[in-house]
Amino acid sequence: MAEARVWSVTTTTPTEEDAREIARTVVAERLAAGAEVTGPAWSVFWHLDQLGEGQEWRVTLKTSAAVRDRLVARILELHPWAGGPEIIATPVAWSTEGYVDWVEKCTAAAQ
Repeated sequence: MAEARVWSVTTTTPTEEDAREIARTVVAERLAAGAEVTGPAWSVFWHLDQLGEGQEWRVTLKTSAAVRDRLVARILELHPWAGGPEIIATPVAWSTEGYVDWVEKCTAAAQ
C-alpha cells in the first residue's frame, strides 16, 4: 500500500496566541499548506504523575508526505511545552486530486 500523499498533523497549546504563532510560522515557511486553530477545549490528563486539567487550543495542519517530518521537527522547536507536547500525524486516506495537488504545490517550496 502506498504512503498517503497528504497528512493532517495536530498539536495542542496552552494559549490561542501560541497556537496562532505555530500556525502562522509553519504555513509561512511552506511546511504546511494551511492551518486551523480551534478552541478553547477543556482537557483532563496525567502529567508528572499527577491528574491535571486545563484549557488548550488545537492546531491542525495540512501537509504533504514529503515535508511531514520537517513540519513535526519545526513544531517541536516552536512549541512552548518542552519535553514532548502532543503531536499526532494522521494520513488522509482520501481526498480530491485537486486538493492533493494544492497541498503538494504549497509545500513544494520547503522540500
